[in-house]
Amino acid sequence: MSGTGTGTGYTDDRGNKDRSITNPDGIGTMNPAEGQDNSVSPVPDRPFLIGEAMTGGYGKGADILHDCTIAVEKGEIAVIVGPNGAGKSTAMKAVFGMLNLREGRVVLDGQDITHLTPQARVGMGMGFVPQNANIFTSMTVEENLEMGAFIRTDDYSGTMAQVYDLFPILKDKRLQAAGELSGGQRQQVAVGRALMTEPKLLMLDEPTAGVSPIVMDELFDRIIEVARSGISILMVEQNARQALDIADKGYVLVQGRNAYTDTGKALLANPEVRKSFLGG
Repeated sequence: MSGTGTGTGYTDDRGNKDRSITNPDGIGTMNPAEGQDNSVSPVPDRPFLIGEAMTGGYGKGADILHDCTIAVEKGEIAVIVGPNGAGKSTAMKAVFGMLNLREGRVVLDGQDITHLTPQARVGMGMGFVPQNANIFTSMTVEENLEMGAFIRTDDYSGTMAQVYDLFPILKDKRLQAAGELSGGQRQQVAVGRALMTEPKLLMLDEPTAGVSPIVMDELFDRIIEVARSGISILMVEQNARQALDIADKGYVLVQGRNAYTDTGKALLANPEVRKSFLGG
């Protein structure tokens, strides 16, 4: 992969160098869904984000996750990979509160948020970009970004300028309908809209699905830039080799369970992981 953010060189200059796009003090105020009470409680000595020993599925159906743990530290990139049907997207949705856990908990920045609705988790500092239907196609690029600032009560023009700096093509096309953009440009709009909420944690569900290798490299480079600003990244990715190459932490899931957990580089070097999940 090309660009300054690839390989091992970027890891030495990561960290909280620019926190202006983050919101360290966000709180949730949305009404809870049935079975959720929007209560939080302090939990010390945990990673910045952890979905710990998560077991659960959708509705009253069978469990998809089985004692699954996913974590990411501040300003780092964590990647979830695995075969089709492994529960990768389900694990991310569990972290975001889109399914009820039968066992386990989710802790964000020292607060147990297991019972929060997804809306309230956005207020706590989570941003989520789904794989599909992640933009408003009939709205302009700029209107999409403005929709991302729906929870903001302050002046968000500075954040929008930062998004345009991160994705310059969006500034050029800001008055164009988002549905007219290429697949890679649509993904930039989706990520940019999530950044408008000033998240502390950005979750991306297969952000490079359906884009060319060149666009994939560019998106990964931009993801590294976001992490350098101090925002934690949790990403499900089908391009496992490339994703693990930029990951601080990698999780290989099989049938909803943790099969391998290590640094991205260590997983790339693991013979069993390479043979079973990376094509040798």
